Amino acid sequence: MSWATSEVVTVLTFLLPGLVGITIFYSLTSHPKPSEFERIIHALAFTIIVQGITWVALTLTELGWQSTSWPEGMEIAISLWFAILFALVAALFSNQDAAHKFLRKIGITKETSYPSEWYSAFYRYTDCYVVLHLKGERRLYGWPQEWPSHPDQGHFIIAEGEWLDESERLPLTGVSIILVKGSEVEMVEFLQPIHSNSP
Repeated sequence: MSWATSEVVTVLTFLLPGLVGITIFYSLTSHPKPSEFERIIHALAFTIIVQGITWVALTLTELGWQSTSWPEGMEIAISLWFAILFALVAALFSNQDAAHKFLRKIGITKETSYPSEWYSAFYRYTDCYVVLHLKGERRLYGWPQEWPSHPDQGHFIIAEGEWLDESERLPLTGVSIILVKGSEVEMVEFLQPIHSNSP
């Protein structure tokens, strides 16, 4: 029993940087969290990359200092540090579409780093008013302070809201913000950046 326990501890210790890194990455991006099996595969891939970086860093350090004896457990701490750093960089690249932007420029792909076209549109058009076409043929104009990462989940927070009728606008006087369920929205219009409040 102790052998099995020590094996489990060894495997978990090996996978710990990957598990920490994947947790950080998915908490900082809007990518949907994969199934548990896929998360283990991602954690394993993440672990291999981080362990490789850790090995190179420790090897270079030992070569530079000639005689270095690392305290026990230091390698785990260093690999955790690299996992956190690598996860932050990966989240930054994903949220900024950096890697895919370069790959699109050289013609390798036409994809983006964003989890969906919905997310991509809201990321690219953050400085304009929107018109939300709601179920029941209602239209709401306003400034989106926040929006859901996925169209069927979460809510829009709309400031300066106005209902749009056929030929008139009905300002929401006395209302600071309006909260709209994402699943109620059938279409979103992104208006040209403007200086006035007219749609």
